Amino acid sequence: MRRITGKAKDETLIELQSATDSQTGDGPAVLTAFRINLHSDENNGNGVPLSERTSLPGHAETDKLRPNRDTVFFRDGVRRIDFVLSYVDDKDGEKKQERRREFEANLEKAGLELETEDKSDSKDQKTYFLKIHAPWDVLATYADVLKIKVPFKESDIPHGQDVPLEWLSRPFRLPEHIMHPAPDYFTYPFDKTKTDFFLISDKDTFFPPSTRNRIVFYILARCPYYNEGRIDKEKTGIKRLLSNGTYTSAFPLHDCRYWKRARNAECESERNNLYRHWARFLCFYKEQPLNLIRKYYGEKIGIYFAWLGFYTEMLFFAAVMGVICFTYGVLSYDDNISSKEICDASIGGSILMCPLCDKKCPFWRLNSTCLSSWQSHLFDNEGTVFFAIFMGIWVTLFLEFWKRRQARLEYEWDLVDFEEEQQQLQIRPEFEIRCTNRRLNKITKEMEPYLPVTSKCARFCLSSATVLFWISLIVACITGVIAYRLAVYAAFASIIKDPKRKIQVVSRFITPQLATSVTASCINFVIIMILNFFYERVAVWITDMEIPKTHLEYENRLTMKMFLFQFVNYYSSCFYVAFFKGKFVGHPGNYTYMFGKLRNEECDPGGCLIELTTQLVIVMAGKQLWGNIQEALLPLMRNWWSSRKGRHNPENHYSRWEQDHVLQNFGQLGLFYEYLEMVVQFGFITLFVASFPLAPLLALCNNILEIRVDAWKFTTQFRRPVASKARNIGAWQEILNAVAILSVVTNAFIMAFTSDMIPRMVYLYAYGHGMRGYINNSLSIYNISRIPESNMPEDKDYLSDNSTTCRYRDYRYPPGHENEYAHTMQFWHILAAKMAFIIIMEHVVFVVKFFVAWLIPDIPSDVKARIKRERYLIQGELHDYEVERLKMQLSASFITEPQSEMSLTTDKHEVLSECL
Repeated sequence: MRRITGKAKDETLIELQSATDSQTGDGPAVLTAFRINLHSDENNGNGVPLSERTSLPGHAETDKLRPNRDTVFFRDGVRRIDFVLSYVDDKDGEKKQERRREFEANLEKAGLELETEDKSDSKDQKTYFLKIHAPWDVLATYADVLKIKVPFKESDIPHGQDVPLEWLSRPFRLPEHIMHPAPDYFTYPFDKTKTDFFLISDKDTFFPPSTRNRIVFYILARCPYYNEGRIDKEKTGIKRLLSNGTYTSAFPLHDCRYWKRARNAECESERNNLYRHWARFLCFYKEQPLNLIRKYYGEKIGIYFAWLGFYTEMLFFAAVMGVICFTYGVLSYDDNISSKEICDASIGGSILMCPLCDKKCPFWRLNSTCLSSWQSHLFDNEGTVFFAIFMGIWVTLFLEFWKRRQARLEYEWDLVDFEEEQQQLQIRPEFEIRCTNRRLNKITKEMEPYLPVTSKCARFCLSSATVLFWISLIVACITGVIAYRLAVYAAFASIIKDPKRKIQVVSRFITPQLATSVTASCINFVIIMILNFFYERVAVWITDMEIPKTHLEYENRLTMKMFLFQFVNYYSSCFYVAFFKGKFVGHPGNYTYMFGKLRNEECDPGGCLIELTTQLVIVMAGKQLWGNIQEALLPLMRNWWSSRKGRHNPENHYSRWEQDHVLQNFGQLGLFYEYLEMVVQFGFITLFVASFPLAPLLALCNNILEIRVDAWKFTTQFRRPVASKARNIGAWQEILNAVAILSVVTNAFIMAFTSDMIPRMVYLYAYGHGMRGYINNSLSIYNISRIPESNMPEDKDYLSDNSTTCRYRDYRYPPGHENEYAHTMQFWHILAAKMAFIIIMEHVVFVVKFFVAWLIPDIPSDVKARIKRERYLIQGELHDYEVERLKMQLSASFITEPQSEMSLTTDKHEVLSECL
């Protein structure tokens, strides 16, 4: 085992040009110049790679003793490991060795301290590990540059107020030391020249591990691997070294094994606390330790779990209301007169329906759809209208209350002064490397990289064309599924409705519409998963090709591309069933056809809502099931053996860096896919919830599992991610707002055009005395003798009762009428009622939405008051500090001045003190 330490601090020269960043998050501001003074040093190993340098005297005995290697400290037990790089020797070893030599030398010149573990000490006997420690001077320098907020006084503002009946929530609460792992402080951006202003009791622990690894990663991302004589801007940053295989991984360390606490008392063992109180499924009813999550993983991950937890809490109310609506449908089962008439042998059994397809479909009796009419009533009843209106208001309450929750977290997590605009200073290293053109910044008056307009336009056009191509591919696939539905329906109808086939028992429960809908939905789900697999990679590629300037811009562009694709991919089939199926059918003798051959689908006599429900359940439930299999079962099976081996290895043989090395890497887009999954689910439970009131219940059950699965992955399956800041959920907030507005429109149209609610209401209040006779009223009559031969069934046994007419679902005049087969006045009354319902429902919901949004302030009043008080106190503390500092300076100058000037200086001192 060999030990390498960093060089003297005075050899480090870091030039910090351009505006510094006042945010402390996801990636601090770009140092537009990261220059290292590469002075020669007689102690730098004379060009020998770090991994090949000899160990220091006295370490041979230490190696033999095999001390505890499950630690987060260097071998001296004092310096903390802030980051770890790993690499292996391979065929291209000389080039990579040269890169590592230059990179590690530059890291040392930047002030970092390094220590290498030889491959002979690793379990696989082939992996080297480079451990990195950032000493105080480096941390202080970059904390000043990045304006990282640090404590200067313990807060005297109470956390919260006593809640009435607090004892009711005790079973759901976690211990206080888990919920609030650190005291609350007043904070201020770190200033290296004012270290005595801050509460620095121990320099080794002043900056928490999450801040330390963020600073080190910032240095790694911008450190070059070329020497002073070879200026090559592309040879910069750990990301490039990882992509070309020079290093195999780069990660900060977890502080202990997740299933037990660390032996070292100086180690926080926060990972173990998170596992015991958060990541286990048995804790599903407990609150989340958001402060501990934020402390260990950073604000960006913390805000995701805060949002997911709040979303799940709000789903509880939607799920309860959905269950009530569904229960109403069950309880009103016996009062469903329409279904009774359909199932009645003397009514539904006597009605002969026209064929639903050409040639293969026979005439059929209405009572054959008895079961599907009962199923449709469960979701298509009077309660559905109320539930659709409720969900329109619920989504507004969810978004408004989340804004308030988010504002409270901003205050509690010290993000009030963190502005998203400051992320514009976070120029991505990839942008700096690939943009060789430079121009003068009119604000900073410094040269900065930029992308020419011609190149930007060309990249944008290529990106847009790629997105349009993939969206067109989705539309083509959906069209193919529709063609499948039209083609296979005739086959199912000829099999299920054929009296000669011995499947009468099955035909009672499975109609041709149901069989077609289920199989088409399954095929559509498979196509969705396949297209997702490919498009995710294409979206990342075209976003990289655009070369966004900042991390925020990169995430926003990728977010919009992915959500646009996912929106079309997941929801297009539901839009087809909801708004197109059964709407352009025509009538016997004048049917409409797709591609000139396939006759358009008709809805069931009970409406198309049950088919929309089937489509929604299969796609939504299938996506959630597949997502949970991918996130939980597959990683569990893949890592079961390695985890088992890790548990049975003694701590002194299986080091902390080796344990983390075998874990999965949490990529830069890890949270992106988590948000995307939840936002797609949000679309399902809002856009089409009128067709399936139990959708919020499914989402609630999934999210309860999702929280614990994600927590389990973060604590047991992933390496510790680099901590980063975020004050909100970013572009996803605007997407949620857009989906919420669109959901009002879609649910209004579903209730008007997909559901049978409006035709029933028109019949009830304008044409009948109660609902009796509604089925007969909603079916038009057609003369069988006038059906063209191309539409007639091949089997002639259907006319054994000498029927001369058949019925079809529409409002048209009967044969012999002067306007035969034209739409009746009832059709136009129903259409007017549908349009009126859409206008009324949209306006009512939108008025309530905007009133609620206006009524509920985005920032709670107590949070506003605390922010103002904290700023007032900070201003006072800073004033007092500067006064004391100036007094000390004046006192020092007073001591050094000649005796003759003492009286004059004393007068000046007194006058200045009074002014201050």
